[in-house]
Amino acid sequence: MAMPLPVPLPEDSVSEEPDDREGATAEVTFELFSAVAPKGWRVELIEGEIYGVPPANGEHEEIVSELSGQVRDHDKGLGRYTGIGLSLPGASDPVRVVPDLAIAPKGSFGDEQDWHAPDPVLLVAEVTSASTARRDRVLKIRAYARAGIPLYLMIDREAGEAVVCSEPVDDDYAHKSIHKLGTEVPLPPPLGFTLDTAEF
Repeated sequence: MAMPLPVPLPEDSVSEEPDDREGATAEVTFELFSAVAPKGWRVELIEGEIYGVPPANGEHEEIVSELSGQVRDHDKGLGRYTGIGLSLPGASDPVRVVPDLAIAPKGSFGDEQDWHAPDPVLLVAEVTSASTARRDRVLKIRAYARAGIPLYLMIDREAGEAVVCSEPVDDDYAHKSIHKLGTEVPLPPPLGFTLDTAEF
């Protein structure tokens, strides 16, 4: 279910002609919402729906930080990106997402674009919360697989599980492994190391 953004469009973005935006595409509407989102919010476009994502809580950020640190310890040549916008192919409309963490070789996003092709991304990670769990478990699996991102790691806080998805085929991953949080989680190539979720 889409979470509405609790802010009106600013006056200078509202036309005096009320019919101006009738029939606007999801992408155009997404750009409008993105422009007026409160500071710290992320706005995403997935399968024609626009979602507002509020700032994460401390537990969420501790998990992202721990995951990022373990990737750094494994390979210092990898960049760990929180807040990078990815533009992915959708079933009909384009998909615009901001993963909790994206792993790619350093320098992969050295331009000034807001939305980037997913080609260099080796892994995306999402940490679920009450407002994002359904998207993380269903919609984002489809989006990341369709984009050919090799690994999708979902830290499902509500279920107490780490789900590792690999081998993207069409709009799903051919292989999924589920591990209880607190255990060691093997990440297949292209990362190829064991993630310790004891701190998660």
